[in-house]
Amino acid sequence: MKDAIKLLKSSPWSAKIGLAIIVLNIFCALFAPVIAPYNETELAGDVWEPPIWSADAMPHDTPVILGTDHIGRDLFSRLMFGARNTITIAFVTTVIAFFVGSVGGFMAATFKGWVDQTLSRIVDILMAFPTLILALVILTVMGTSIPVLVFVIALIDATRVFRISRAVAMDIEIMEYVEAARLRGEGLWWVMKEEILPNALSPLVAEFGLRFCFVFLFISSLSFLGLGLQPPLADWGSMVRENSSGISFGILTSLFPAAAIAFLTVGVNLVVDWFLHRASGIKDV
Repeated sequence: MKDAIKLLKSSPWSAKIGLAIIVLNIFCALFAPVIAPYNETELAGDVWEPPIWSADAMPHDTPVILGTDHIGRDLFSRLMFGARNTITIAFVTTVIAFFVGSVGGFMAATFKGWVDQTLSRIVDILMAFPTLILALVILTVMGTSIPVLVFVIALIDATRVFRISRAVAMDIEIMEYVEAARLRGEGLWWVMKEEILPNALSPLVAEFGLRFCFVFLFISSLSFLGLGLQPPLADWGSMVRENSSGISFGILTSLFPAAAIAFLTVGVNLVVDWFLHRASGIKDV
């Protein structure tokens, strides 16, 4: 705990700002039912009402501080529940993709031979298809339920993780301490767990942050196209799509979920940049 506090104090302001953004979004995701004045699907007023900060100025007991959406739901409440839905699904998807991709990459680098060739060719086939087109085809055939959405995005993203983890493991696998472990008679799974994984952890943790951003944006893109989280679930990408027609009338409701997407993406990238800089060993002048 003391080391974590010391590390946080020594971090640059950019990393502190990024961490604060991440903590704020996690807080909103965890306590959305408590923070949100309305339910996720509850109507709070008329269509596209402007922001009203005082309950005395509206015919309802609770003000709509960011206005209402295209069917009269409270936009602030939808943003809170959208944080819970979007961030949770993106995190779970990234964890699954990293587990599958890193285990596959380590196996390919450690076992070599036909294992490496088989896994690499499967990954090459999947990566030959454009990411968005492949996701659209699979989701169109299998449906757009949350388990299918998680499976499809995790499968696609695991191919990228496989490439990175395999490349990192290849560099570590030729080190002398790995060869010494093999000469001692250690098994391949022990080498993967005790020698390769600890030394590959830093680049993989940084890549996890970047992958989370890509998955988060990809889910928002699919929701914007109508193949992500389905109504009435709140999702930032679908909220942009649902309210985009209001821009023609000068109603900027769709900019709030778009700003939330950009806000979290920038925060994660600030922390990842600091982590990469710290892991590289480069000292600030």
